[in-house]
Amino acid sequence: MHPTRAVAPLLVSLLVGTFTVFTVFAQTASAQSLTKADTSVRKALANGATSLRVILQTDPACDTALKDSLRNHGDTMVSEQPSIRAWTAIVHATHAQEFEANPCVSRMSDDAIVATHAGPKGGGGGTAAVNMLRETLGLSAAATGAGVGVAIIDSGLLSGEDFNGRFAGFYNFLNGDSRYTLSEDAYGHGTHVGGLIGSSGSKSSGQYTGVAPGVRLIAMMALDRYGQGYTSDVINAVAYATANRQQIGIDIINLSLGHPIYEPAATDPLVQAVEQAVRAGIVVVASAGNFGVNAQTGQSGYAGVTSPGNAPSAITVGAFNMNGTVGRGDDVPAPYSSRGPTWYDGYAKPDILAPGHKLVSNTSRTTALYKNYSSLRVSADFLTLSGSSMATAVASGVAALIIQANREANGYPSHPSPTPNAVKAILQFSAFRMKDSLGVEYDTLTQGAGAINAAGAISLAALINTSAPVGSSWLMGGISPVTTIAGAALPWAQNIVWGDGATTSSGATTSSGATTSSGVTTSSGATTSSGATRAIRRISSGEISTRSRRQRAIRTCGRRSRSRR
Repeated sequence: MHPTRAVAPLLVSLLVGTFTVFTVFAQTASAQSLTKADTSVRKALANGATSLRVILQTDPACDTALKDSLRNHGDTMVSEQPSIRAWTAIVHATHAQEFEANPCVSRMSDDAIVATHAGPKGGGGGTAAVNMLRETLGLSAAATGAGVGVAIIDSGLLSGEDFNGRFAGFYNFLNGDSRYTLSEDAYGHGTHVGGLIGSSGSKSSGQYTGVAPGVRLIAMMALDRYGQGYTSDVINAVAYATANRQQIGIDIINLSLGHPIYEPAATDPLVQAVEQAVRAGIVVVASAGNFGVNAQTGQSGYAGVTSPGNAPSAITVGAFNMNGTVGRGDDVPAPYSSRGPTWYDGYAKPDILAPGHKLVSNTSRTTALYKNYSSLRVSADFLTLSGSSMATAVASGVAALIIQANREANGYPSHPSPTPNAVKAILQFSAFRMKDSLGVEYDTLTQGAGAINAAGAISLAALINTSAPVGSSWLMGGISPVTTIAGAALPWAQNIVWGDGATTSSGATTSSGATTSSGVTTSSGATTSSGATRAIRRISSGEISTRSRRQRAIRTCGRRSRSRR
């Protein structure tokens, strides 16, 4: 008998550390019968909603008939997502129920509200410095990410001195729109993310230089002045980036946003868009979410990863706290950072942790974050924020440095860039395993492969021959799997966490204190789906099932990615 599936909250909270308890809803008979609908749609119908904004995955051969049907029912077409064979529409509840019997509709998903994964509670004053971030990552002045394009799908990005000459375009995707326009960011989150990724540090005399100060930045606005937007708008932005990646020059997509998981990854529309981007050769970096702790009880919890962090091919990033030091020995996972496994599928996520707590980056007096949270101001131009949003930006910057190092070593474009799977494998293989104050390693569903190691990842990337034949070694030289940070020689994890191969320890409490049928509590406060329950249960022995194949593991991941292209 499968455990009861729980429903996540409708909105992702904007405050770091806030966790809204998932609730199990009592469905009406009609809602229960909608096997094509996700849990959010079924809940809305069970609660008597008269209309819904949904993403319909359809058979293209039925386009004309379906459009006529929508029109005849008085429904409203909002936008189309041809890349995933879907439409977004506002439909009457009675019509939504008719889709169950319509063979032209394969899936009906909530066009859920997507929100940022950063918030004021994790900030608190401006003494943190991004130059400390570069130092703790082991970065040299040569690590700039020059020539690499990063698309930031967010609340926008304000052009300015720190981005001069590298701002490659601004696109507006709000409310089904899709147009090139002037830069703006009423909320301020996208600008903060952009600064962490690629600020030149010019305005701060180098104090707040970004991780990859030479990257080209492409802003794609899909979140509004409140830091929220519709899933369909984010999908449209991802699809546009994918279709135009060569023309615009997009190598990486940064997604410091998400919504609760309402269905398996295989049918999740946002996940499908991300997977298409990765198949096209784009590295997609997504935040894990900030649902790692219950704000009421203070308990840590599992299974709080949000969509699209559940996308198997995305690099899903959680946050750790540097504790104000360059050395890595006192780094700890941020309590608010979401832990795996993913809802429904039980995937091992996050993939990696990166610095995300109290990071200073660009802002403007015109943004909502600057106006509303005076305690976070460092100056008129800089703001302190925390969250997996910030960690994701750091990881995107490091991914750009990996691509730069590999291209320079391989004579790009004569040899191809590393594939998205290869970039993920490099990040995980070179990571540092994190331990608590007693020297005990944090479990893999908390830290993924470990804490990001930019210097090690760059060194490894520079030794990889991306043109090596399948089945042969692609390392062009030997490498010592150790990186020295602040005088300490730190061994690499030499571990790759893939798919559903890792789970947690039994008896671990979650942010709810509620218990599943297996006796393991989850991050929801209710029982998990069968996939997530199996994943948690597999940790009962205390073992973390990961791949540890050293160079061969990295070679395998790269080959898999290349063979699918």
